[in-house]
This record gives sequence, C-alpha cells and structure tokens, in this order.
Amino acid sequence: MQTLRIFEIFYSLQGESSRVGLPTIFIRLTGCPLRCGYCDTEYAFEGGGVMTLDSILQQIKAYDTPYVCVTGGEPLAQANCALLLSQLCDAGYQVSIETSGAMDIATVDARVKIIMDIKTPGSGEVHQNRWANLPLLKPVDEVKWVLCSREDYDWAKDMLTVQPFPDPCQHLFSPSYHEVSSASLAEWILQDQLPVRMQLQVHKILWGEKQGV
Repeated sequence: MQTLRIFEIFYSLQGESSRVGLPTIFIRLTGCPLRCGYCDTEYAFEGGGVMTLDSILQQIKAYDTPYVCVTGGEPLAQANCALLLSQLCDAGYQVSIETSGAMDIATVDARVKIIMDIKTPGSGEVHQNRWANLPLLKPVDEVKWVLCSREDYDWAKDMLTVQPFPDPCQHLFSPSYHEVSSASLAEWILQDQLPVRMQLQVHKILWGEKQGV
C-alpha cells in the first residue's frame, strides 16, 4: 500500500507562479532536508499523518477546482511523491509541484508543471542547487528565485547568463518577505531591463504569515 506523510491538505488561492489567483487544492507533504533562512513552512518539517494515495485522492474531491499544487517542505524527499503526481494527473487535475531544486526532478511526470527554486547565497543553501536539473525542465515549467538582498539579485542576474537554462524558461523573481522591499526589486528589474517576472506572495498580502493559506 503506497503512503505519504501529509502535513495538511487545504483549499486556497494560489499565491505564486503563473497560476496566481486561481482556486487551488494544496497538498503539503511533511519534511525537508534543507534549512533556508527565509523558510516560511518550518512548521511542516515534522508532524502530519500517514495517508494512502487513495485517501488523498478521495479527500480532495471535496473541492471543485482542477488545480492541485503539491508542496512542502520538500515533497520530492518522499519516494511516493512521484506516484502521487502521476495519479493526480490520471484523475484529470492540472498539477504543479513546488520543489527546492535540490532533488532530482527526473521522476516527475511530464504532465506536471514544475516550479523549481534556485537557492541564492542569502538562503544559506546555495550549495544544494542541483544544476543537473536544468536540462530536464520543460517550456511550461518555471524557475523561482527568492532574493534576500541586492547581492542576491546581482548573483541571480549573473546565473541567468552562466547556467544553461532552457529557452524559453520563465523566471520568477520574488523578494524575501521582510528582507527586500517589493518596490526595490521592481526598480532593479526595470533598470536592468531583465526578462523576468516579478512575483509577490499574494496569500501573505491577503492573510499574512499563517498556516493553511
């Protein structure tokens, strides 16, 4: 029987990525091997409960939306995550996964939209970046950069030219909450005419920093 440790399943508006604003089912898996300084889901490092994949699929039927986001923690740290992703796709959902970029994405079903973080120096986990994932990204996938400072922004700008990102590739530049002002990041992007999408965490603007949103 295939199982996963699930911290929570909830229904909210997608606060990030190109699907921002869409009513979405979030399946948050417990656990993460990284310890990013700006992490806003430390509460999900432990706890939750074991659920079968069948029970997960049954529970989410209560919500009338085609969008499902599998997140964490780091969802790919659990072996059966890839199987859950495929079963969600088989059930007709439009599935995305939020992953740190430190785990191999080769097992992720091609039907899944991958939102992959690149860890900046300010995160404290830059050494965890798995650059071998880049050739595996699809045109529909997105790369997220959480920026903790002007130094992080300059580093990310350099990485856009140094690393072999696929073309096209949508890059999401996000200010670290409480560390970089959104206005400052907007000005930097415009000054450099950088071909990226700036994103804010809409769920935090609406409801603040709390669980289940």
